[in-house]
Amino acid sequence: QVHLVESGGTSVQAGGSLRLSCSASEYTTSKYSMGWFRQAPGKKREGVASMNSLGATRYADSVKGRFTVSKDNVKDVWFLQMNSLNPEDTAVYLCAYRRVTSGPVPSPSTTLDPYQYWGQGTQVTVSS
Repeated sequence: QVHLVESGGTSVQAGGSLRLSCSASEYTTSKYSMGWFRQAPGKKREGVASMNSLGATRYADSVKGRFTVSKDNVKDVWFLQMNSLNPEDTAVYLCAYRRVTSGPVPSPSTTLDPYQYWGQGTQVTVSS
């Protein structure tokens, strides 16, 4: 079982920036994909960004050009840099992780089903 912990969520004004972090309870494997998701009250969980162990990334159209996913390989922590935030970005942000032990490196994915492990989330509130 891998435990994921997100941090960095807070309240910010529209136009501002935040950086979220996601750390795992164990060293991440050489073959993985991870994703950042968000869920606003009354809405379905949606994927916003993903990356895999090869550094390939994928973004939802709604955040392209504003959000960037990355990893600090020394600290083994993923980040979601969020710029030009607007009130529609208000949500609980969660990270998710999928590891594989054989076969190819999984492609980055912003859909829910590939992921085995999920964090509890961190609240981001953007005020106008």
